Amino acid sequence: MNAIETCQLSLWYGTFQALKGITLEVEQGGITALIGPSGCGKTTLLRCCNRINERIPSVRTTGEIQILGKNIYDADVSLLELRKLAGMVFQRPNPLPMSIYENIVFGMRLHAPPEERTRAVLDQAVEKALTGTGLWDDLKDKLHTPAISLQLEQQQKLCIARLLPLQPEIILMDEPCAALDIAGTESIEQLIRSWKGVYTTLIVTHNMAQARRVSSHSAFMLSGELVENGLTEPLFTQPKDPRTAEYVSGHLA
Repeated sequence: MNAIETCQLSLWYGTFQALKGITLEVEQGGITALIGPSGCGKTTLLRCCNRINERIPSVRTTGEIQILGKNIYDADVSLLELRKLAGMVFQRPNPLPMSIYENIVFGMRLHAPPEERTRAVLDQAVEKALTGTGLWDDLKDKLHTPAISLQLEQQQKLCIARLLPLQPEIILMDEPCAALDIAGTESIEQLIRSWKGVYTTLIVTHNMAQARRVSSHSAFMLSGELVENGLTEPLFTQPKDPRTAEYVSGHLA
């Protein structure tokens, strides 16, 4: 089953067409990497999956995106529920200006029914989310310290942990390691690999080695078009399109 399916998806920023008839299937529970040079439309496509692009007034979209079999452009779709279902992790960590604890429970305080907002339930959610991102042992005695005091790697993991109490099906990641050093990158990549079969992960990366390390499937984009997609290793070693071959060999920047 596919978690995400796009059909002839096109998007314009004013008069500039950023996406051109994208048709893509993203396997449920898998890890799919979007690769391609800067400005090719990767991030725009990623942000279409929870309609964040629509915050920009000049954006116009045509085509269809189905998430778990539901067209997200249907009139009855709640953007709030969609963004809980498909959570976003950005290039740079963006912890809220509050404590580690309050970062984790922020979404629950806003959206959960009263019986799911008791202290016991919130405490359990914090421990589970931080354990799931490998932060619990380091932070369990620092839960009420400001989140912005954490190291960058910890901040990024905290932003991921903040999504988990809302029980997303899909995690959208836009260059999640761009601001991290080698050790931080390895740690985030290990976390992403651990999600296989648990969450559907769609990750934008400029790092081709990272795409090969973490993803089961890859999709190569160029100038707003989807050039080629399929299993990651064959796409890198036996690409079908000469443009893909140029890119993965480093000859197309």
